[in-house]
Amino acid sequence: MKTRLFLLLCLSGIAQAQVYTPPPENKPAPAPAQNTATGQEKKSSDGPQGQEIPLLDPAAETITVGGIAIPLGDNRVLKARFEKYLNQAPENGEAAEEYRKTINSILATMSPFRSGGPDFYSAFRLLPRAASYPGDANLCSSLAETIYMAMLGKQDRDSLKKLNESIEQEKDSIILGADWKAKYERDQSVGATRQARGSGSGKNAKPGTPASDPGAGTESLQYAETLRRIAEIEALKKANILKTEAQVLQSKAQYQVNMVQWFMQRRYEHVLMASRFYNQIWKDGDSSLRIDKDSDVAKLFSQSVGVNPTVSSLDSLSNEAIGEVKKYVEAFNLLLSRDELHSASQRLMEAYALGEYLEPVATLPLEKKLRILQYYRDLNEVYGALQARDYTRVKVLAASLKTKAKDFPSSKVDSAIAAYTLASDLAIEEAKSLALAKNSEKAAEKIRVATEIWPTNPKLNEFRELVNQGGASIVARNDFDRLLSEGNYREIARRQYEMAPAILGDAKREEAFKQVMSNLTIIETALGKAGEFSKVDQNYAAWEQLAKLREQFPDDPKLGRELENLAPKVADFTRALDRARQYENRTPAQIGTSLSWYLKARSIYPQSELAEKGMNRQLDAMVSESR
Repeated sequence: MKTRLFLLLCLSGIAQAQVYTPPPENKPAPAPAQNTATGQEKKSSDGPQGQEIPLLDPAAETITVGGIAIPLGDNRVLKARFEKYLNQAPENGEAAEEYRKTINSILATMSPFRSGGPDFYSAFRLLPRAASYPGDANLCSSLAETIYMAMLGKQDRDSLKKLNESIEQEKDSIILGADWKAKYERDQSVGATRQARGSGSGKNAKPGTPASDPGAGTESLQYAETLRRIAEIEALKKANILKTEAQVLQSKAQYQVNMVQWFMQRRYEHVLMASRFYNQIWKDGDSSLRIDKDSDVAKLFSQSVGVNPTVSSLDSLSNEAIGEVKKYVEAFNLLLSRDELHSASQRLMEAYALGEYLEPVATLPLEKKLRILQYYRDLNEVYGALQARDYTRVKVLAASLKTKAKDFPSSKVDSAIAAYTLASDLAIEEAKSLALAKNSEKAAEKIRVATEIWPTNPKLNEFRELVNQGGASIVARNDFDRLLSEGNYREIARRQYEMAPAILGDAKREEAFKQVMSNLTIIETALGKAGEFSKVDQNYAAWEQLAKLREQFPDDPKLGRELENLAPKVADFTRALDRARQYENRTPAQIGTSLSWYLKARSIYPQSELAEKGMNRQLDAMVSESR
């Protein structure tokens, strides 16, 4: 019900509009919702409108520590998180202090330099206490779980080892018994003779043959069974050995996955703890990481230092990263004390990007961060003013930054202001000369260039006064009025640089011009998005976006043509919507049938807002009727 109420409120706030909506008679023209933002074409960043001032992000999206380039992720996300960090209070409360003491205690307890050696179980018992701190994000709990699973795997390995020992004892016993029987067990009749069948006694008796019994000694079935059992035991022992090795590799791989993940997340203290626990769990000296040689992590090491990563290398790099963060923060404090805010802000971002969870960064005083935040915002405002080509505003902001930051890099800003204001002034002077020479086309071209370079140039008013004195401005003004009355708004947009100077100073015409350009910008943006949707076979999304815009601007021909082009591709969807609306608008309304057609439309395009709103309307109508 809350969702339907929210959608109803949103729908009630949408006003019907054309590309240009004339103001009511004898009343001031209201500012339509569609005109709150003027469309502005995105310019190339090659000139002063681009990256003239280096913002607070590293030149590359990596930070190198110990020869390893650690990726920082998307710079836009990083800058957003950095600004959030600058607004946060330092983590220096009692709970934070207790958490850091616990982490240091774990590391000290597992240190190889500890008197008596590492105390595995004492350190393990401290992990739940560290995990209770919200800033830990339960990583210590994950570490404890990983250690527990590794110990279980180790117990299974020990059990298999004991099983192999018992099997070996059984085999030795069987071999010993078989050897004794083979050596000492004999047929008692061996060496005796037996008479042949049918032989008599006395002189006519036939000579006897040696007695033999194949059921004893090495010829016995029991001896053959013994050999089979020994072979069976040997095969079982080898299978157990292979299973033991597989369990060890699996346990190590599962453990190392978490270590690598924490390293990439820049949770270096957790990497150190995991490394020291690792060395106590497995004491076989094997510390190679079981990772895919083609993975990004493996490439970080192999392409940077040419070696395969190990647990020890993660430990070493984590320690080095912690040291680097301390150096960055020390440099930041020194630069800040000298009012070198630009370099200080860069050092702080580098420290935050490398070790945002470490104590030097987390406990930085708020007043220091607020100074950087203010500079950061002023710097962004300079960047925005440069993009908007408002050089008057840039001059004011740059002067303010020079007084706040001794190392503010103002040379690019100053040179950009000087070069582009001069170019705009020269273009205006040429336009004046061409206008006086009755060459209106070239004058319009020059004034267009001057406006693009510096839209807020005060000398544009002088040119406007000059144009108003000539006939060209009158023609352009009349053409504007004619095109506006005909609804030919796209021709106005095509000739905007010619008509804009002609209507300067006329509040009513300026308001109409702004509304036309703003709404056409909205339409063109929507058409561009719809085109992108169509390229990836999202025709339903493209059609619905344009259909909603068509309700606001029903007279725009380009919008209508695009909808016509999409119509055959979405015929099943539009047919379902049309049938649903027909049953909805009947008297009386056929709610159930209309709802079924809206459901069909939604089944064709599950993300359809039009189908969702229609369903909600029918559900609301059903609720009203039930009352």
